[in-house]
Amino acid sequence: MEELAGSGAEPWAEGLHNSNNNASPAGWPGARGGHPLAPFGSPGAEPSYLGRVVLEIVESERTYVRDLRSIVEGYLGKIIDSEEPVLRPEQVSVLFGNIEDIYELSSTLLQNLESCASDPVAVAVCFVTRSQEFAIYTQYCNNYPSSVAALAECMRSKPQARFLRECQERLRHALPLGAYLLKPVQRILKYHLLLQEIAKHFEHKSGDDYEVVLEAIDTMTCVAWYINDMKRKHEHAIRQQEIQSLLLGWKGPDLTSYGELVLEGTFRVQRVRHERAVFLFDKTLLITKRRGDHYVYKSHIP
Repeated sequence: MEELAGSGAEPWAEGLHNSNNNASPAGWPGARGGHPLAPFGSPGAEPSYLGRVVLEIVESERTYVRDLRSIVEGYLGKIIDSEEPVLRPEQVSVLFGNIEDIYELSSTLLQNLESCASDPVAVAVCFVTRSQEFAIYTQYCNNYPSSVAALAECMRSKPQARFLRECQERLRHALPLGAYLLKPVQRILKYHLLLQEIAKHFEHKSGDDYEVVLEAIDTMTCVAWYINDMKRKHEHAIRQQEIQSLLLGWKGPDLTSYGELVLEGTFRVQRVRHERAVFLFDKTLLITKRRGDHYVYKSHIP
């Protein structure tokens, strides 16, 4: 029996599961260069590797906020301000989700990071103190597949596609809207990796300051895993509804009463021509036979 496809590593979750992302981001010189790095924070000296890590966090957040602003003002704002909106209100809601809330959070986070004076511990504190606020990314990530579908629908409409291309041209974006709508999903799964770089190159691997950095890593790792888990459950719930609609001959209660769908797969029974399709829920194992696009109920084991 194979695990559901939705519970594996999704493309949007690449930053969470790809161990290669733990390597230093491109553009950060390694500590093994031809000359020793100056101490972090030395006046007039080249910043240390740790200093460059902190700088990367702040600079990448600044770029991220600029990208969010382009979505909120360059696309969403243009749609709202248009006398005759090209997109329907329900399309706009699904397409952009709660992007405005994320823009507001990231703008505030950027202000906090910029006031840290390149102090890695102060940077870590910014994430610890705002840990609860990052929960808004869960809503965005759960909505993201619907956003992709809504954008595909818009691109099939000539007036809507033309409007979105005009927005892209005004913003002078090399990439279309879809690439920018993916950025919040990528960013929330990147924070803990950036913070890991701070811990990796922290001078003293003990003490209160180092504990704050570890707490920040733990906080953002938990956020990333929670979002990944919520997306997995969301996908399984959709699949559960699909199975319910395709199930023939079932006289029992709604499948949601058996808890979450955990696994699904097929197996062959001796002296039986057709394979059986099985679905494992928290509270029962459902055994069916495939008939075209439908599943015919055969048995179940509590």
